[in-house]
Amino acid sequence: MALKRRELLRHLAALAPFGATIGRGVARPTTPPASRVVFRDVATEAGITPLIVCGGKHKASILEVNGTGCVWFDYNNDGYVDLYIVNGSTLDHMLHPSAAGEPPRNYLFRNNGDGTFTDVTLQAGVPGQGWGVGAVAADYNNDGFVDLFVYNYGPNILYRNNGNGTFTDVTAKAGVAGDNIIWAGGAAFGDYDNDGFLDLYVSGYINLDLKHPPHLDCSFEGVPVTACGPLGLPAAPDVLYHNNGDGTFTDVTAKAGVAANPLRYGFAVAFEDIDGDGWPDILVMNDSVPNYFYRNKGDGTFEEIGVLAGMAYNGNGHVQSNMGLAVGDIDNDGWMDLFITTFADDNFTLFHNAGRGLFDDISYPSGVGVPTIPFQGWSTFFLDYNNDGWKDIFCVEGHIYIEALGGKMHAPYRQRPQIFENLRNRTFREVEAELGLGGLFIPGRGGACCDYDNDGDVDAALICIDDRPVLLRNDGGNKVGNWLQVKTVGSKSNRDGVGALVKVVAGDLVQYDRVRTGCTFYSSSDMRLHFGLGGHEKVDSVEIRWPSGHLDRLTGLSANQAIAVREGAGRIASPYKAFR
Repeated sequence: MALKRRELLRHLAALAPFGATIGRGVARPTTPPASRVVFRDVATEAGITPLIVCGGKHKASILEVNGTGCVWFDYNNDGYVDLYIVNGSTLDHMLHPSAAGEPPRNYLFRNNGDGTFTDVTLQAGVPGQGWGVGAVAADYNNDGFVDLFVYNYGPNILYRNNGNGTFTDVTAKAGVAGDNIIWAGGAAFGDYDNDGFLDLYVSGYINLDLKHPPHLDCSFEGVPVTACGPLGLPAAPDVLYHNNGDGTFTDVTAKAGVAANPLRYGFAVAFEDIDGDGWPDILVMNDSVPNYFYRNKGDGTFEEIGVLAGMAYNGNGHVQSNMGLAVGDIDNDGWMDLFITTFADDNFTLFHNAGRGLFDDISYPSGVGVPTIPFQGWSTFFLDYNNDGWKDIFCVEGHIYIEALGGKMHAPYRQRPQIFENLRNRTFREVEAELGLGGLFIPGRGGACCDYDNDGDVDAALICIDDRPVLLRNDGGNKVGNWLQVKTVGSKSNRDGVGALVKVVAGDLVQYDRVRTGCTFYSSSDMRLHFGLGGHEKVDSVEIRWPSGHLDRLTGLSANQAIAVREGAGRIASPYKAFR
């Protein structure tokens, strides 16, 4: 049945007219040159080699199959972005901690600025606890040091950055712990009321009591599987925490109008001004049920319009098992589009923002629909890997069912990542084999991107379940195209400038991006924005529209540099440094 469906979808994709969806000013298809960019896995030489644990080898519970994530952030302000990796646990450690021995812990790897990293977890005080899931980082108290929120199955953790290389667990004081049996599925920081302090949204996945596990029978492709769900399991509530500006948060979920009824199975979260009205909306990707689009009404409340906006379901009106979310402008028209990963035997979904937050599903005419059907998608993000000024797509993949290891399913358990090159006309082509990743088969889950070596091309970290991480260094991206990176520093707005919209103009190349956190599955990319410039050696202008409404404009910049801009003051000294 699955093969027949795939053949039908290929046929439909070939017949789908695309010309009608191409807007004025969008480049026409061209034959792309052979790639001179290669991604190399340098995790071992970089010293990022911990074994990431997520349950036992038999995977008897859904808790054991989703893996964990990571976040890139410069915790010590030394100009080199560091990597925090979240670790899971085992059922024995959760149910019988005294008898199970030393539990798994999370990892903070300090970037040494020479291509290597040092594990500083214990001295920094961020080992995590319980069953870790994912993490997101931002300066919630505006003190100039990026803090860390770790979400879990069970109580979450907020680590306040002390500014001296250490962190303090302030969860109890801040009031963001959550519940003992709630499994969080995603989180993001964003300033929904534009008061200058970052608020926090945490999606709930499943309300899971390990002491009284559910008993479900399920199968996939006719093969009985042990890890059943989420359908048939109790969903967990999402929570919106308002930042009070004094180190504490208040649960305003009901007051703000984001208390769902009935509850759904939440994963990736994003704060994003989708409709361009100056107020950050909230997007939540849900597993096996419709997605949420909470439109910000500008008065501290939201209304859910996912169906009206066209992104609650796919273009055929079907729900999907949505995992990861990438937000970005694929056609440089100033409106942010959405790319969403889904379950195996279903296509990943590309929603084009037609303006004011109304979406069209262009998965098949864009060329990403058919190639993604066999894959199980998790984390995803936009990155301009070849610096041509057009956002490409990166997908982290791996089968969810351990039964696939025995060859009983048509797709393997370990899967290669997929990369789709943007052909500048709202179409994409698959290129991971050309980039050296055709033979990289991993049990992928989380993942995020960052130019960790400050050389002007975007790298990526991939987190594997029951395996070691992958650190993909981009070799050649800075040679095939010029670039500019922008770090925002808020003053009236939040310190990180989360929510700021940045416009970069270089000749006829005009790009837009927004400073954001969260989005990708269980993970979060570097908040620094990266703009490929192609052959342009000069940048005509950089405009930053801050959440406060203030506009900063810089002109006449040289390419191939990382700049920092302070709200109201203009360009300041950049913290980023070349590797030693």
